[in-house]
Amino acid sequence: MSAPLLLKGFEVEMYTGRADGTVVGCSADAAGALAGFMTEPDHRNLEYVTPPEASYTAQLELLLEPRRRLRRWLQPRQLTLLPGSTLSLGDSHRFERSDPDNPYHAYIEATYGTRVVTASVHINLGLTAMDALFAGLRLLRCEASLLLALSASSPFLDGEVTGAHSQRWLQFPITPPLVPLFRDHRHYIDWMEEQLAAGAMRNVRHLWTSVRPNGDDRPHGLNRLEIRICDLIDDPMLLLAVTAFTELRLQLLLQDPAGQDPLATSRFGAAELEAIADANDRAAARSSLQARLVHWRTGETLEARTWIAAELEAMAPLAAELGLTRWLAPLHDLLAGGNQAMRWLARHGRGESIGAIIGSEAVALERRERALDAWLATEAAQVPGGS
Repeated sequence: MSAPLLLKGFEVEMYTGRADGTVVGCSADAAGALAGFMTEPDHRNLEYVTPPEASYTAQLELLLEPRRRLRRWLQPRQLTLLPGSTLSLGDSHRFERSDPDNPYHAYIEATYGTRVVTASVHINLGLTAMDALFAGLRLLRCEASLLLALSASSPFLDGEVTGAHSQRWLQFPITPPLVPLFRDHRHYIDWMEEQLAAGAMRNVRHLWTSVRPNGDDRPHGLNRLEIRICDLIDDPMLLLAVTAFTELRLQLLLQDPAGQDPLATSRFGAAELEAIADANDRAAARSSLQARLVHWRTGETLEARTWIAAELEAMAPLAAELGLTRWLAPLHDLLAGGNQAMRWLARHGRGESIGAIIGSEAVALERRERALDAWLATEAAQVPGGS
């Protein structure tokens, strides 16, 4: 019998702005007018969250429904949703507070400045058994670079080419700067309490790393893994494809913990795995699918694109068993044609301005959402098993 699909949910941050790609902040007004939207410390991006749901078809609707309401609100203001994970057309030299009276926002501005004014998507996957959750955390920490390679969408900042595919990840302040590969729940609790006591973290949410445990009573009450490394994946179908890839890695781990847990099967110890994972993340931020990464299992150096393709091939039987093959399809196109950052850089290399690229991509994003709305209306009920 097939294993049940994991609960999943998303935290989506996006910029708002004009059709020419200029970012215009309105998150405080939007959050005040629309249920389900939240502000970030800088008002140029806003966030919405989808509730836990195992079905991919259901999550597609949950991703699209808030955007329909938001777009109706934005239209009379002559604003739209903008793609990308950094302030492609600026201004990253100025912080624009969404709530000037909020002391935590004041702390963020004073401590980090606009390094945190980025847009991204956080992917949450439900695991409630602590041994499985921390084994999954170790696996995803060691493979987070693959997810960044797939999602990279921030090659521009302040109207300039940065030289990176994910400028967001290079500038975002990892906090604390060194995070261990947790052995178990007790190790995580003790480490968190040490960080809080030392002032390295302001609160339990102030763990800004590639992937972290999540739950309503951290560090004690945990029920999911939160992947934080991904740039904004504005295409809901591609986001679900990356999620399906990640879920399959976790499903394999659940089937074969000894064969998939890095601490159980790698030739490297925990400290070496931590260093390899962090170096891989930086390499993926610079070169995404073209990055040369060190495999956690063997120490082999290989291109991110090659590693991802090999995992897709190895997981194909399980994907078919779980009904996820169709949801993975966008990844094959991405591996062949490049991720968003790579495509944007190719267009810029052919002479297109950054403004023209962002503006046209904003139009394409809205068209894609309308097409998915139509698809859901006519075909979602026919998805076998509701996955």
